[in-house]
Amino acid sequence: AKVTDIVGMYLNPPANAIVLCVDEKSQIQALNRTQKVLVMQPGHNEQRSHDYVRHGTTTLFAALEIATGKVTGLCKDRHRHQEFLGFLKHVARAYPEQELHLVMDNYAAHKRVEVRNWLTANPRIKVHFTPMSGSWLNLVEVWFGIVERQAIRGGTFVSVRELIGKICEFISSWNNRKHPFIWAKTPDEILAKIDRKRKLTSTPGH
Repeated sequence: AKVTDIVGMYLNPPANAIVLCVDEKSQIQALNRTQKVLVMQPGHNEQRSHDYVRHGTTTLFAALEIATGKVTGLCKDRHRHQEFLGFLKHVARAYPEQELHLVMDNYAAHKRVEVRNWLTANPRIKVHFTPMSGSWLNLVEVWFGIVERQAIRGGTFVSVRELIGKICEFISSWNNRKHPFIWAKTPDEILAKIDRKRKLTSTPGH
């Protein structure tokens, strides 16, 4: 029921509400990539060897708005429930009036009592947890793949601050050209796929 409810909410969002996919991408490394020229040997071309100097990490918390593709992001130095709760408050300030429906996974930090208490005190924010095998339902994971390929992978960063600056710059650029992610399949095809997966995992021997 959880899976079909989430798919249904994506395809037919609640009236006067915002649906957001929420997650974090942890341990993003600020790598300073240097190249050393190797001494040329007879019969071999000059070669370059890549060295990496690690300058620390950051965690990117992000909320992807289903209807528009807009991303609300925040980088934190750690990956605990305190930082996650801080991000939820940041999202609440970004959407101060609307009812919010947050889709997220079952990561322990997302279910800490401090987070649950805050959500109880803010009833306009409702949470929908994806099932253990349903992480593919969280569309912010698709966006994390995009930011990894276009802003992080292969980049050279002399500090965590520079890495965060690059991520923030990417988010700003993304929001200027944002677009919603479109399901490639019809609702019936999506639900049929879910049903097949459910039957497969419930079959003995799998």
